[in-house]
Amino acid sequence: MQQVQKHTVVLSESSIADGVTEVAAKLNSRFQDVVAVVVVPGGVFFAADVLRLCHFNVVMDTVSCPHTPGERQNASPIVFQGLYSLANRDVILIDDAVESGGTMKRLVSFFQSEHAPRSVSVVTLFARPGRVDIGCEHYYAREVEEEGILVGYGLPWEGAHRNQPFISKR
Repeated sequence: MQQVQKHTVVLSESSIADGVTEVAAKLNSRFQDVVAVVVVPGGVFFAADVLRLCHFNVVMDTVSCPHTPGERQNASPIVFQGLYSLANRDVILIDDAVESGGTMKRLVSFFQSEHAPRSVSVVTLFARPGRVDIGCEHYYAREVEEEGILVGYGLPWEGAHRNQPFISKR
C-alpha cells in the first residue's frame, strides 16, 4: 500500500481557480490574437485552464528547456516546435511559475532575438519575490514567498506530484 504524504498547502484549488480567472481577465483586456507558447511539461495545467477563459484568437505551440528549480544559469537546450511564425505577432509564454527567473529570462531573450515577435509576455500562476528581471511584461496571479520546494499543479518533485490539483510545500 502506498503511503500518502502530508503536504502544507500553499495555494489551494480555489485560490488557483481564482488566480486563473484573474490572469485570463488581464489577458482579455490586453490581447486580440496571440501565439501561446506553453513551456512543457510544467505549464500544461495552467495553460489549459487560463486559455479556456480567453476570448481572443489563440494558436498554440510548445517549448522545452529543462532546468533545476532555483537554477539561475540554465544552459540546457531550448527545444521550440516552431509550428507558427512568430514574426510581428504577440507571443505569450505560459508556464506554471517563475521562481528564480533565470530560465524564463533566457526563453524571453531567445524568442525576442530569434523570432522577431511584436511583443513577448510571460504568463504564470505565481512568481517568487527576488526573481531576476525577465525583460518583458509578466502577468501572474500570486506572489509566493514560501521558501523551499513547491509541488503540484505542474510542479514536480522526483517525477511525482505534478498532477496534484493544488500547490504544496514538499
